[in-house]
Amino acid sequence: MQSSWRAGSLFGIPLLIDPSWFFVLALITLSDGSVFQQNHPEWGTTIAWGTGLLMALLLFASVLLHELGHSLVAKIQGIQVKSITLFFFGGVAAIEQEPKTPGKAFQVAIAGPLVSLSLFVLLSLLTVVLPVNSPVEVLTQRLAAINLVLTLFNLIPGLPLDGGLVLKSIVWKITGSHSKGVHWAARSGKTLGGLAIAFGILGVFGRVIPTFTGLYMALIGWFILRNATAYDRLTDLQEVLLNLKADDAMTREFRVVEAKLTLRQFADDYLLSATRAPIYFAASDGRYRGMVEADALQAIERSQWETQTLSSIVKPLSEIPSVQEAASLVDVIYLMETKALPRVTVLSPAGAISGVIDRGDVVRSLSKKMNLPISDAAIKQIKEEGAYPLGLQLGEVAKAAVDFR
Repeated sequence: MQSSWRAGSLFGIPLLIDPSWFFVLALITLSDGSVFQQNHPEWGTTIAWGTGLLMALLLFASVLLHELGHSLVAKIQGIQVKSITLFFFGGVAAIEQEPKTPGKAFQVAIAGPLVSLSLFVLLSLLTVVLPVNSPVEVLTQRLAAINLVLTLFNLIPGLPLDGGLVLKSIVWKITGSHSKGVHWAARSGKTLGGLAIAFGILGVFGRVIPTFTGLYMALIGWFILRNATAYDRLTDLQEVLLNLKADDAMTREFRVVEAKLTLRQFADDYLLSATRAPIYFAASDGRYRGMVEADALQAIERSQWETQTLSSIVKPLSEIPSVQEAASLVDVIYLMETKALPRVTVLSPAGAISGVIDRGDVVRSLSKKMNLPISDAAIKQIKEEGAYPLGLQLGEVAKAAVDFR
């Protein structure tokens, strides 16, 4: 359930406000308002605190323009931008997919810092013509400095910051590997995040920096560390999916029946059996004829079950969604998700039925390869529900992996 509040849209991009944004807005207003009142008593209380509120709003306006820079470049490249969200740590643009080339990825990544840098230059020039120590001049000067900080901070070379995305695109370009680019940038982000946490906490205890500054630094470090770790794990998962093949995940959870059986024989001997299989394939004369569409029995008059054979409700192999044994597991997942299939049939090089794969089989093969603690009961539940567990968005992971292999 989405907790963010929609505040409108810009260039067709929904603008969302996270509840944490209001906390930061109040915090900045209180902090800057008190500073302005102390340093500029001639302004009066109302102007000082009003300037503090305006400073907070303009700060987030700068963040919004920063994210809009990323978003508009992405839209120019034909990538859909789902939303821009303002929250505790600033802002984030949610784009539908990553750019397909390192050059385009670099353009999207660098667009935000370039917007912030441009704002710094423009605001700095504007302060030259404004009355010295006036509320407008102080506000403009402070906003210029903040945009410079936004530029430099976001260019720190570690995911999930823009600098990390820039680093990723550069390594991607040099090595030709998208995953290597992500790993380099993610590891850099984890290192920098850990250092920020350490400096923030040690700085507070050592009384080297103010308590709020130290705690905020540690919190930002935790945010960077957590997200960089998520990027790294996601890329590991994509690499595993690309290396696993269909025959690594397939099972023999199907039955082969004679295509010449009557519908009555099939229903009595197999569908009413206590060991009913989830799927049946029909064969005759030593060849697979296709998949038995058991649900089609309901459309046939019971009086015809004695004479009609399974051949009448068999879907030919050529019409069944299938993959080869050597197909990547990424392709299997992508096929199941895009076609909304409960399972996929696996064919041998000779065109025979080798096995079937459902979502439970996918998760089981992943758990074995990555040593994930997923129980047989959980696998069984996935098979019955036909859905991946919450938090394991393998459809999106597979789509991204298909784009960058």
